[in-house]
Amino acid sequence: MNILLLAINAKYIHSNPAVYSLREYADRVYPGATSILECTINQNFHYILSEICERKPRAIGISTYIWNIGIVRRLLTELPKVLPETDIWLGGPEVSYDYDILLSEFPHLRGVIVGEGESAFTLIVGEYVRAHGINEEDDGRSYKPDFSSIPNVALQERPSVIEHILTDMDSLPFIYEEGTDTFKNRIMYYESSRGCPYRCSYCLSSLDKTIRYRSLPLVFRDLDFFLDSKVPQVKFLDRTFNSNKERTMAILNYIHEHDNGITNFHFEITAELLDIDEIDLLRKMRPGQIQLEIGIQTTNQDTLLAISRPSKIHKITKVVQDLGKEHNLHLHLDLIAGLPYEGFRSFRNSFNDVYNMNPTQLQLGFLKVLKGTPISKDCGKFGILYEDSAPYEVLSTRWLRFDEICHLKRMEEMVELYYNTHQFETTLPLLLRAFDTPFDLFSALASYYKEKDYFTVTPARSRRYEIILEFVEEKTTMYEEEIREALTLDYFLRENPKSRPNFVKNPPSKEIFDYDRRDPLTGNYLLK
Repeated sequence: MNILLLAINAKYIHSNPAVYSLREYADRVYPGATSILECTINQNFHYILSEICERKPRAIGISTYIWNIGIVRRLLTELPKVLPETDIWLGGPEVSYDYDILLSEFPHLRGVIVGEGESAFTLIVGEYVRAHGINEEDDGRSYKPDFSSIPNVALQERPSVIEHILTDMDSLPFIYEEGTDTFKNRIMYYESSRGCPYRCSYCLSSLDKTIRYRSLPLVFRDLDFFLDSKVPQVKFLDRTFNSNKERTMAILNYIHEHDNGITNFHFEITAELLDIDEIDLLRKMRPGQIQLEIGIQTTNQDTLLAISRPSKIHKITKVVQDLGKEHNLHLHLDLIAGLPYEGFRSFRNSFNDVYNMNPTQLQLGFLKVLKGTPISKDCGKFGILYEDSAPYEVLSTRWLRFDEICHLKRMEEMVELYYNTHQFETTLPLLLRAFDTPFDLFSALASYYKEKDYFTVTPARSRRYEIILEFVEEKTTMYEEEIREALTLDYFLRENPKSRPNFVKNPPSKEIFDYDRRDPLTGNYLLK
């Protein structure tokens, strides 16, 4: 008897900690009853279907998110045709808020696990074990599985949930106990808390109002495993890692004192909660040891109030500047376009405010109207139109037209190519002299790419340098040779080429480089 947990990830480098947590939790009571199949959205649908069929599961549980729900819906249609005796269960954020509709639409769907699933899934496994046993020779029992009393579960015959329960964080298994081989060359995720203290109207985490922490002795034990294994990166899933100062300091101190010189830790934080003690500790970290993701989203105060995210932007700016003083931290700052009260000019201001904080990476994202979020109920009020299918991305608002969103989409790509790659660190400051603000530079680049039809096929890395030179010649009054020299320096700093590209007249002297040192945050060679 086999119960299969299916994860369909966005990329190969991703893993799905949810299915591993479900399996390990259930294995404590019913060892060997469950197995895992991980695929990606980029794989052929028939390949995924055949991989499932080969395992002949008695039941299958599918982890659902906005990036895979299209494939999952297709599986809900096709799986009953090839595995008519297999029960299908769903779980995850994408099905936790409209499960009654899904159950009605897909009559072969056995049930949906709503919210946290470890305990519910284990009880479901128990019902199958009682009915069929674990070994093939146990099949044929007369017991009929009864899922009706299991909390956090909606059933085909009862499309409602009788009770919602939350999981004790200390009861959760450490999913990497058996080693890291399964996760080689993939991001390793870790969860030390669940819930969020904030009520941001666009975020699903705002619905989990109870913050629960894994006890520090267990966290330290888990951190020892990552450090001893010398894994490249550990990405904490905590929605607000620094929600509790004492706990934050304890974990950061442990990471600092036990640094192995290799492992990078990624945290999502709220900048304005950090005080001088936390900032000073973070600035002592090894360069490249810590990566901080800070969701600023907007600097428009009316917008911040409308999305239930009141923030003191001046304090956030000061904290980010203080964090950046030692140049040892990777600072990833987020913006969201399409929020209430934020038009094109307002977003221009938000972009410039965040750009001037000098982040290591600037993420220009777009509002996604997720099921169950408060903002999904206010779309009429704000005139928000969005895609009916996942990822439910904004198309227009009362303040932002569709054509303006399209332009911001093109700007997003320019920011990725010319800022986040760190290929143009010498050139960008020069280019900014020709424009009133950073936003205007990236806006002009986006318009130029569209005019030249460069979005059709993304230019190769070396071609991007040539395009900048062409852009300067055609769209600015800047001195061409100054930009050419800056591009040449950036090219040889970043690319270390074996031949001279067409735009280079005189390669820079190798004496100006220190080839023994690279910036741990950007990968660039450092100037002497």
